[in-house]
Amino acid sequence: MTGDLIPGATGAAPAPSPVDADLVVSLDGVGVRRSGTALLHDVDWRVELDERWVVLGPNGAGKTTLLNLAAGLLHPSTGTVHVLGERIGRTDVTELRTRIGLSTAALAERLPTDEKVVDVVVTAAWSVVGRWRENYDAGDEARARTLLGQLGIGGLADRRYGTLSEGERKRVQIARALMTDPELLLLDEPAAGLDLGGREDLVARLAELALDPDAPALVLVTHHVEEIPPGFTHALLLREGGVVAQGLLHETLTGDNLTKTFGLPLLVDRAGGRYTARAA
Repeated sequence: MTGDLIPGATGAAPAPSPVDADLVVSLDGVGVRRSGTALLHDVDWRVELDERWVVLGPNGAGKTTLLNLAAGLLHPSTGTVHVLGERIGRTDVTELRTRIGLSTAALAERLPTDEKVVDVVVTAAWSVVGRWRENYDAGDEARARTLLGQLGIGGLADRRYGTLSEGERKRVQIARALMTDPELLLLDEPAAGLDLGGREDLVARLAELALDPDAPALVLVTHHVEEIPPGFTHALLLREGGVVAQGLLHETLTGDNLTKTFGLPLLVDRAGGRYTARAA
């Protein structure tokens, strides 16, 4: 893959209000309760402009809830959430969401399988799923095709989305998330369901994105340390809605911390910028 993954986009959103120019996400004492159940509790978290975070934890740890807060899709029950300088609950989230790139399983399920791949990507410019009566100019389509090319699937731009392999679909979803030239990119388990080759190809492409100084702040949710691309800088470990540990990746991703996170004695190894974990 060559070229800058984040060239200038049409219709760029205005700059965030000056709460802190380098602070992209800020959670202070955040809790989320639904139907009497605490999905998150007492979460403090900061993501700065040049950071690449991985969020790890078992099923039910609160990872997707955290991502939905950062995406402006969910309001906290307690505490405060600021995203791109705006406080959730006191800002127009419709406008805010245009500045955030998001790839989730829930969104993927809504993408029309009979639509052309290029249209799956370009419709992100209007924050819609399924092309209808929106007006797109030549620059929008050119950007969509450029992103697909940089993710290694430019030749599939005119194929029907439903004919693609799972690995190809994952790359289309990331291209869609990048379409609006976001200031924050949120990826929820992008390697889920991929075979070994598909996973390694995706990890390599995410590593290139992570190492690009012009790329947006990145937050990647996963269950597996093997899916952490080189170039990621920080980690947040969650269990039962609470923070187990957070900080620089190499300091946080330890056997002791993963043991506490997953409730099983674990050993962590690192080689070539990649991590593996196994039972102790």
